[in-house]
Parts: sequence; C-alpha cells; structure tokens
Amino acid sequence: MPEAVTPEEILGKVLGLTRAHNKWRLLETINLIASENVMSPLALKAYMSDFMHRYAEGKPFKRYYQGTRYIDELEVLTAEILSPMLSTDLIELRPISGTIANAAVFRVLAEPGDSAVIAPVQAGAHVSHTKFGTLGALGIKHVEMPYDAENMNVDVDGAIKLIEEVKPKFAVLGGSVYLFPHPVREIADAIHSIGGKLVYDAAHVLGLIVGGAWRNPLEHGADAMTASTHKTFPGPQGGLIAFTDKNLYKKVSKTIFPWFLSNHHLHRIPALAVTALEMRQYGEKYARDIVSNARKLAESLAAEGFRVLGENLGYTRSHQVLVDVRRQGGGARVAKLLEDANIIVNKNLLPWDPPEAVKDPSGIRIGVQEVTRWGMGPSEMEEIARLMADLLIRGADISHVKQRVIELRKEFTRVHYALEGNVETILDLVS
Repeated sequence: MPEAVTPEEILGKVLGLTRAHNKWRLLETINLIASENVMSPLALKAYMSDFMHRYAEGKPFKRYYQGTRYIDELEVLTAEILSPMLSTDLIELRPISGTIANAAVFRVLAEPGDSAVIAPVQAGAHVSHTKFGTLGALGIKHVEMPYDAENMNVDVDGAIKLIEEVKPKFAVLGGSVYLFPHPVREIADAIHSIGGKLVYDAAHVLGLIVGGAWRNPLEHGADAMTASTHKTFPGPQGGLIAFTDKNLYKKVSKTIFPWFLSNHHLHRIPALAVTALEMRQYGEKYARDIVSNARKLAESLAAEGFRVLGENLGYTRSHQVLVDVRRQGGGARVAKLLEDANIIVNKNLLPWDPPEAVKDPSGIRIGVQEVTRWGMGPSEMEEIARLMADLLIRGADISHVKQRVIELRKEFTRVHYALEGNVETILDLVS
C-alpha cells in the first residue's frame, strides 16, 4: 500500500468494505448457499461477549487455565439443552468446525494406512471424507461405496459387499451434497458386523434432525454424528460431535485438545445455547418449512424450464436443490451471472461429472434454509425461480433482475423462528 495513504484512510477502507458487505449480503441479496445461515439478533448479541478474548483449554471444570468458571457452566448447560434434541447426553461442543469434528473422530477410529469406506462423491461425500482432504491428511485410505444413480444414493447391496471385502475401520455417511437420506441402518449393521464404526456427517442437516424433518442417525445405528452449527441449524459457525458409543466419546474427548485445537472459540457457546433454545421452541416448524420451500423451489424451477435433479423421487427431502445448468452454459458461468444479479449460489459437481470438472461443473447447488429464516415461503420460491429463469433462460437484463431482487429483499429483513425480548432475561437462561 502506498506510503502516502494514512492510517485513517486505511481504517476507513476496512470499515467501508465491512459495511458494504453487510448491506449487500444482509439486505440486497437472495442467499441460496446451502452451507450458510444467519443467527438471530439475540444469538448475535450473545456471541459478542468477552468470551471471544479468552482461552479454556481442556474439558469443563478440568481446564489448564484459570478464569473459566462461567464458560465451564455455559458449556455444560449448552450440552444439556441440546441433549434431548439429539437423543444423547454424549456431546462434544469444542470442535470449531465440522471438518475438525470429522478429523477428531477419524483419527481415533483409524491409524495411518487403515481404510475407511465413504459415501461416493455423487452421494454427497464432503472433501474431508476423502483422500483429498482430512482422510488423506491423516493417512487413512478412502474407498468409495458404489453409487445407485436411479435413487441418487449409496448402492446398499454393493456397499455391504464392499464392507465385507475391505473390512474398513469405519464407514462415513452424510456430507455436503445430498437430497435424500442415506441408508444408515443398513450400513451400520454391515460395518458393525466386521467390528467397525459408523460416522454420520450431519453438517448440513443438523437443524432438520433437531426439527424432526430428517431422521436422527444416532437412532438408526450411527456411533458418532459430526455436525456444523451454522447451516440448517442457524447458530454460530462451529462444530459438534454427538455419540451413542460412550467409549468412543471418551477417546475423542481426550484428543480434541491437544491434537486438533487449543482454544475452542468460547464466544460460540452462549450463541449456540441461544440458538438451541430457539430450535427447541421453533425448530419443528422451521425444519418443516425449509423442506417444503426446497421442494416448492425445485418444482418451480422445473416448471420454468430448468433441469432439476431427482424428479422421479420428488426432487428433495432436504434443504437442497440440484440443477443441471449445462444448457445455460455450465455451473461456473451460471453462478457468476446469478451473483451479478444478487442471487448467490455455488457451482457444483453433479453425479456424472468427473473430479477434474470441479472448476466448471455441470450444476449448481441451492439451499433454502437462510431465505426461509428471513420469512420467505412458497410464493417467494416461485418468484426466485422466475427471476432465475428470466436471467438464464429468457435473457433478461442483469441490472433489471438485480433491481427486482433488491426490491424483493426489502420485504424480508427480520429473522424468523427466533427468540425475542429482553436480552438480559434470555441470557440468564444460558449462564
């Protein structure tokens, strides 16, 4: 940066960029990124606390630093709030992301050189499940289960046969791109029969599980469920792990610190507690509305002329919609055009794409959990589909579509499914 630029000018630039981002993303765009959401104002106020300055290495009431008396109570209380929603009291809140949660569990379950079977990429495996991500970093071999293209899911019979042949230390289901529930019970039975464990990555569907719109994998045989706390579960960015296997819980808890993190970003915890209370009160309706909106958007996009995946299966049972946009120029082009019109999606590989197509895949991935939290419903799903079709199929001017997006967002500026009222009163519940 030129020496002539003053500190005041630099500060102005920093604050200006921050304000511009907030205005754009919170007030002017339709955000359809499937891995994002917004906290309630109350959770955000709980997030902005002195906890963000502090450390608490180790487990509650067994820390390596002093000064943790309140975070110890908060961490235990937050787990207690979540426990009935997750059907277990074996909960780890310290992972600071879903990927860190995966790493902690994977490392305990296998040594370098061991094998793990994972859902195929086409069935939603996250990069952390693969040799290109966390498994590779840990030296664990990844073996993909076969894919059932007709049902857009794991091929159950083929997966069972593979597990019997490979005898992996663990199997992984769940992930980042999936429309329909994976066969948890069948894979759990198969992996348990050879002495292995089942890990379910619920990063995307934690809120749907809590709200009863997606089956809880822990109730169908999974030994551990990793998750993010900021997708369909609309809390602060972070991770958690829930267990049915007490021995595995103890082993993972002993290794999260110091293997994978030191401090665990303490200001997440009160915000997570507030969000958990919101989900306890409103989660069932929120989850139901998310799934309903996703299906409505898929149907509306199809009616507008897009090729939406999963038509023979009802399009989706999650918050996600997948669209083949090869006829519109491919995923990279479409994602950029939509961004220019203030509609935010991400390009995404579709089942037939080779891995090397990642920079310009066939499709886009859409998630409706954030627009649902802003209060949008079926009529808005139809309007979003119409806006996308006007731009990508009917060739409308980008600036015209962008202005319509901004006008639509003006009607949706309040976070729904959220606790309201006096902040101090609510914070008393989680301290």
